Amino acid sequence: MSGPTVGVDGRELRAGVRSGIRRYLVEVLRAASRAGWPCVVYGDASTVVDEALPGVVTRVLAGRLTQVWDQVRLPRALREDGATVFLSPYYKGPLAAPCPVVLTIHDLFFIGYPGRRRPLYDATLIRLARLYARRAAAIVADSEHSRREIAARLGIDPERVTVIPVALGPEFTPAAPPVSVRYGIASSYVLYVGNFQPHKNLPRLLDAYAALPEALRAAHALVLAGGDGAGRPPLETRARALGVADRVVFAGLVEDADLPGLYAGASAAVLPSLEEGFGLPALEAMACGTPVVVSNRGALPELVADAGLVADAERPADIAGALGRVLSDAGLRAELRRRGLARASLYTADRTAGRVLELLARVSGGGR
Repeated sequence: MSGPTVGVDGRELRAGVRSGIRRYLVEVLRAASRAGWPCVVYGDASTVVDEALPGVVTRVLAGRLTQVWDQVRLPRALREDGATVFLSPYYKGPLAAPCPVVLTIHDLFFIGYPGRRRPLYDATLIRLARLYARRAAAIVADSEHSRREIAARLGIDPERVTVIPVALGPEFTPAAPPVSVRYGIASSYVLYVGNFQPHKNLPRLLDAYAALPEALRAAHALVLAGGDGAGRPPLETRARALGVADRVVFAGLVEDADLPGLYAGASAAVLPSLEEGFGLPALEAMACGTPVVVSNRGALPELVADAGLVADAERPADIAGALGRVLSDAGLRAELRRRGLARASLYTADRTAGRVLELLARVSGGGR
């Protein structure tokens, strides 16, 4: 029996996008292709599937208005293509789809984002999110933390939410070739990977880096890798005010092919977020043999367990203390490397993207 015909919302698969949602989609599509499942990726004019995957085709749907695309053009295309199940990497999906819809809710940051006062907008979003969740055949969350948040805030039974971690790409290994020179990095370094949004807590990370002993800063630069044009200038200003601008490298967007090498070459990786639905950069760093320091917020302690150091997100001195321990203690680095590799090895394709396929098959009736 062949697998179901899977429709996938692929609008995150745009050139230049380096999001966790994008990586989630890539790994699910890879798994579906390996399983021989036919997949149709629905996108707009900018959607590109970067690699040739047997059985995976892309269909561009016209329309600039998101609601028209979601609720009119997409259901029509699913019907025309004979899709037996639809996977959305977002909290939303077509309400009148001709097949079961599986939502992936990575987090609820889009509702009540810290620092933004949008009561009417947030109230509208929460009503829509609850509607989408009620109509979905199944909901995927990345972590137990996210599952609890989704159930509480959307008012749904936690049993309707299946926890499936984000898949780890096979390219993330300690053997990844070095790429630091390509990104203007001339010394050993501590690495942050992600966007520069407020919840990533980067001002406190700069404060923590500035609090490190001068000898450690001289030996290890701080590399902030990611793309956020609006978020960079305030961070540059803060680095200058702290007197560490000459040791902070803004690496910009990192090509997918270079990311494993950037992790593998780092002395430590740090993710000091105030909130995370999963924390994929921490997992990728562990898989590359890099010791990690994460905050005590969101899903990060759940993800890392005892394979990294956990620091108080709101105390730069605590973050600095954890980084200082890692950078100055070779024995600790070796132990964290060992634990991190063991932890990352748990995130196999069967446990991650493979379980997404199992869920899709189950809600679709097992294929055709």
